[in-house]
Amino acid sequence: MSTHSLQLINQLQKRAKEFRKKIIEMIYIAQSGHPGGSLSAIDIITVLYFHHMRIDPSNPLWEDRDRFILSKGHSVPALYVVLAELGYFPEKELYSLRNINSILQGHPDMRKTPGVEMSTGSLGHGLSVGVGIAISGKLKKKDFYVYVLLGDGELDEGSVWEAAISANKYSLDNLIAICDFNKVQLDGPVDEIMPLNPLRQKWEAFGWNTIEIDGHNILEIANALDFAKEKRKGPTIIIAHTIKGKGVSYMEGKFQWHGGAPNQKQYELALKELEGEK
Repeated sequence: MSTHSLQLINQLQKRAKEFRKKIIEMIYIAQSGHPGGSLSAIDIITVLYFHHMRIDPSNPLWEDRDRFILSKGHSVPALYVVLAELGYFPEKELYSLRNINSILQGHPDMRKTPGVEMSTGSLGHGLSVGVGIAISGKLKKKDFYVYVLLGDGELDEGSVWEAAISANKYSLDNLIAICDFNKVQLDGPVDEIMPLNPLRQKWEAFGWNTIEIDGHNILEIANALDFAKEKRKGPTIIIAHTIKGKGVSYMEGKFQWHGGAPNQKQYELALKELEGEK
């Protein structure tokens, strides 16, 4: 039985809707970026930061904070809009996305952007880093959690599975991975390029607690994160079924919108659709 109020769910849905519009605006102004995966991941990142994670935007390096690693680093516009809303940096910085000398580059850079835990973009590294941080937390007897958001195309990388084995070996119950399973990668459908199914059984075979959800259902996301934090042995992965380009009709499910910016007509249509999104 969920303990999450309807008011909370509605607030989170409203935030995610506004974040989608900002993502499109940022990428349109920059005329560069990755809208498809940003739009598929934003509901997950919204619930994490505005409901679930223990953080302090006024002290980004607080030792006891929860950590979030965006392993699918190309979807960083979704993280930037959330960090700006929380006050890690001024909102005006969003519209400098990908500019030379901007603090907001095309992939996360922990040296430039307050609130970014790990520089990512070369796919397959985030879960390994998450394993290391989770082990460090155990050794230091800290109670923080480490969250790692993976792309489904990213699971083609063998290093992801090496990290999965390690997380099981060390019984890292403070490590929670989330797979943004939008089923489309850079140049085509995941099932055609490198099929992942049966994905749940793969993670279970690697010793992970596994749960599947609708990655655009705010209540299911919140409940899954609660499940993952309940004390159980070993790491947990949430397989979140999502839609690439969620909320913009001409982007949804299209690999052509993995990377690329809308023109003015497409931009205006996207905002119109997102304004009417429920």
